[in-house]
Amino acid sequence: MALRANRTPMITKGWVRVTIFCIAYLNILLVVAMFMVTGVSPFLVVTINTLVSVSLVVFFRLFIDARSVKSLGLQWQTGNAVTGLLLAPVMLGAGCLLLYLFNILHWTAITFSIADFLSAIVLMMMVAIGEELVFRGYILNNLLQSLRPWVALLISSVLFAAIHSGNAGLTALAFVNLFLGGMVLGIGYIYTRNLWFAILFHFSWNFFQGPVLGYDVSGVELQSILQLKLIGTPLFTGGVFGFEGSVADTIVSVITLLVLYFIYRKRTIPVYRQ
Repeated sequence: MALRANRTPMITKGWVRVTIFCIAYLNILLVVAMFMVTGVSPFLVVTINTLVSVSLVVFFRLFIDARSVKSLGLQWQTGNAVTGLLLAPVMLGAGCLLLYLFNILHWTAITFSIADFLSAIVLMMMVAIGEELVFRGYILNNLLQSLRPWVALLISSVLFAAIHSGNAGLTALAFVNLFLGGMVLGIGYIYTRNLWFAILFHFSWNFFQGPVLGYDVSGVELQSILQLKLIGTPLFTGGVFGFEGSVADTIVSVITLLVLYFIYRKRTIPVYRQ
């Protein structure tokens, strides 16, 4: 469905659109959760949540924002996509190496199932697409139209962390790490207005963290290739929340955020144009 570029949004203020969107998003997810029976497969839950996320973003973008879906930042950029895909395993590798050197992390076995492997790829890609369209594509995009870029980034990152607050094993440190993750995912967007770094980083981060390295992903246990054994306090192991609950994640996220800032800081932040 094509929309003229000069159409006026139904609601002019970006932050108001975000507020209404968040209310609708949370209420729909709540209604969906009420109908989920105990024991339903994670694949089905993720599929439904992704469909809800994508559908709501598309509806708001077309009819409330009066802009094209592609303008969310879906123009393909190979450099951004490849950087996101590769940066996540580098960060995880650095964090795991840190834990290994302190004798906290050990892998005890290797198991591989092609069915689990392919299922994990599809599952993690759905999560990445759904959450990035919501938090960077829609929320951050619209906040950038009303607020200063760094304020918009901070708010979108807090919302990103807050949506995971119901996950098993969440701690104060895990919340901080999720917030830092939102900052890493969003910092490139405020300079490039392109989503592919965030989508591929998000996918790669979750895929390598859980189905490959054996961590729980934000409190969700998944089948993995490497069987993991962690020794020590939850401050270092992350507890049941996984790597994202550990101080190792804090360290690599802060370093990555600083590196990305120094890479992007010489660029001019684009000004929104209706």
